[in-house]
Amino acid sequence: MLWSVIKIVLFIGLVAAASWSAIYLLELDGGVRIVMAGQEFNLTPLMAVIALALLVIAVWLLLKIVSLLVAVLHFINGDDTALSRYFQRNRQEKGYQALSEGMMALASGEGELAMAKAGKAERYLNKPALTNLITAQAAEMSGNRRKAEETYKRLLTNEKTRFVGVRGILRQKLADGETDTALKLAKTAFTLKPKHEEVQDTLLKLQAQTGDWKGARETLSAKLKSGNLPRDVHRRRDAVLALSEARDILDEGKSIEAREAAIQANKLSPDLVPAAVLTARGYMEQGNKRNATRVIKKAWDAQPHPDLAAAFAEIEPDETPQARIKRFARLLKTHPDHRETRLIDAELHLAAEDFPAARRALGDLAEVDPDARALTIMAAIERGEGASDSVVKGWLARALSAPRGPQWVCENCHHIHPEWAPSCSNCHAFDTLSWRAPPASSVASSTGIEMLPLIIGSVEDHTTPDETIDEDDTTDAEIDDAEIVEEPKPAETEK
Repeated sequence: MLWSVIKIVLFIGLVAAASWSAIYLLELDGGVRIVMAGQEFNLTPLMAVIALALLVIAVWLLLKIVSLLVAVLHFINGDDTALSRYFQRNRQEKGYQALSEGMMALASGEGELAMAKAGKAERYLNKPALTNLITAQAAEMSGNRRKAEETYKRLLTNEKTRFVGVRGILRQKLADGETDTALKLAKTAFTLKPKHEEVQDTLLKLQAQTGDWKGARETLSAKLKSGNLPRDVHRRRDAVLALSEARDILDEGKSIEAREAAIQANKLSPDLVPAAVLTARGYMEQGNKRNATRVIKKAWDAQPHPDLAAAFAEIEPDETPQARIKRFARLLKTHPDHRETRLIDAELHLAAEDFPAARRALGDLAEVDPDARALTIMAAIERGEGASDSVVKGWLARALSAPRGPQWVCENCHHIHPEWAPSCSNCHAFDTLSWRAPPASSVASSTGIEMLPLIIGSVEDHTTPDETIDEDDTTDAEIDDAEIVEEPKPAETEK
């Protein structure tokens, strides 16, 4: 409404200015005298202004006629589009201007304006390969997913823009969680542009999510060939895929094929703990204890892990605790100061009921770097050495609120997994699980601290009603035990 009023006021102002100018020129004395070729022309001021305007128009028409003649000459010389370009030049200028404004609006986040400018550009240019892309992206920005999908489908009809259309619809299906459709579209996009890094990553993620390990390994090889993946990372991820393939084959009951796939995965990445465990167990089934020991020891050299220790124990399931300690010594000597080494050494001595040796093996882990496992081992040591129930349960109370220790944690979203998997079950990222202590917020229990008084309160008094205790007879050891139970210190949170 305001703009209409402004336009009316401007129109009236222009008419008034033109009228005043005409009256002023009519009343102005003098004029213009033109002498040319023996002819003399006397013009009044008003006539001179009109003649000047006509001269400008004549020059403009002359230039247009000259450009038309040039276009005709080009057409005669074989340029079939010379005349059409001449007549469409003005429309093209308007179209490209609208297209430029649409791109600026798109970059500025103005989706509705970008769609309007794209529609205007389409009317002038008739080039859907340019305008449809802006329209689709602007529709997505504005939340109009239906129009965006319709525009992407129109892009599919043109061979030059087909990849853009497939990629746009693929992103929409991923956002909707339609994995099967997205996988088909990703394969199509990969066929159109096999070196496109984003398409490679999307296809690899979807194939790993759906368990297509063979296809995922082919996609991974394509990433290596196109230079989008370092060779060492390729070997590691190829090992992850080979291991996943081996586990699927094992579930189907094909033990020989599973063993071969596991061995291949272990060769590709000897430090991959699940591959080493599966390979070692495959050798155990064959009765090849030597190779099983070699595989586990090589993986242990890279990273000590409780699953490796469990598999190492399975090699000799019937050995005595003393014999097991002696055999494990060859494994544990590699990383003697590692946390996992000290914990396993303590557990082995607990099984052999050598509690002083277990305490020496554990060292100060229960105080310096406590977690539930270390504190539980400490409680077992105290029990084995004959400590009172209050001392033992004091350690168990601390274990209740302590961190759980290293687990399989996704590096991308920090989701905790009970066992290793090739992809995160939460964010579906591929090969992001690592064995480490999760963030404190991920393992904190809202009930752990509150339950401590209940546990400690259960050891208040084990005497019968007829028994009496003389305060003067209380020993220093009993006082120390009481202090341990009375004020348990919660475990320090891991950073």
